Amino acid sequence: MKTSWRSASLVATAAALLALTTACGQDKGDQSTNGQNVGNAAPAQGGYGSDGYGDAGGGAEKDAAKAKSAGQLAVWDSKKLGRVLTDSAGFTMYRFDKDTAQPPKSNCDAACLKAWPAVPASGAKAAPGVDPALMGEVTAPDGTKQLTIDGWPMYRYAMDTAPGDAKGQGVGGTWYAAAPDGKKASPASAAQPADLKGLSTRKDPKLGEIVVDKNGMTVYRFLKDSAWPIKSNCVGACAQKWPAVPPVAKNDTENIPLKGYMTFARPDGTKQQTLNCWPVYTFSGDKKPGDTNGQGVGGTWYAAAPDGKPVGAPK
Repeated sequence: MKTSWRSASLVATAAALLALTTACGQDKGDQSTNGQNVGNAAPAQGGYGSDGYGDAGGGAEKDAAKAKSAGQLAVWDSKKLGRVLTDSAGFTMYRFDKDTAQPPKSNCDAACLKAWPAVPASGAKAAPGVDPALMGEVTAPDGTKQLTIDGWPMYRYAMDTAPGDAKGQGVGGTWYAAAPDGKKASPASAAQPADLKGLSTRKDPKLGEIVVDKNGMTVYRFLKDSAWPIKSNCVGACAQKWPAVPPVAKNDTENIPLKGYMTFARPDGTKQQTLNCWPVYTFSGDKKPGDTNGQGVGGTWYAAAPDGKPVGAPK
């Protein structure tokens, strides 16, 4: 079908308007991030066997779970388990006590792999702050080129059906969530890694990729602010509860898009950092790295995505 002259004119006008606002990219029509996959593995249907693994069931879903790449690995700060290694969708990685790391070897046989799919090495990228040299691969009993961390083969658990699940912890006395260095996760490992950038990101098991400051504290957006003109409407008592993020140099960031990355003067004259021209804040109610107590407060405060959008905000 031929495009009418009127349609072409409208397209050209829209393109011109878009060019005028490119610097601060106002996406008023979509203030939430895309949803994430929450089903890497089919839920187990049978009971646990004597070795701590049972029938995963699921047929084709099970095979798809087995083959799914881990992508960009991340670290989940669990209050109970400490620092836990996850895949790109926030699903827990596990290690098996009957395996060996020196030399790397998987002793999870075909029946075992139905409940504990091997994590493929292909496409996996080291978690931020973790030495990529710890990553390797070994051939699993089913032929999968399986990811290893410091020699330990990595697995998912079919009973984990949502990001942040760790239902495999302690199963059979042989399965444990893996720490970022391949060791067993433990509360003692919960300390925040050193040398965080001024602004970077972490993979939250419920919210997905969100921005954190140099102390690992969650960074937030306020829906009552504006990006063009840049303006903060959090002043007075609000500013005490929601401290403005001070300026952070561009070279002191990691995984942060630099489009619209600038500072502006607040009403009191102090400078505040923006993400895609949106003012950003931390929350006084967050007491430690990994806290997201400000999420959804008053229906106006939401964790900030790297592109400045408020994660989980209503559209």
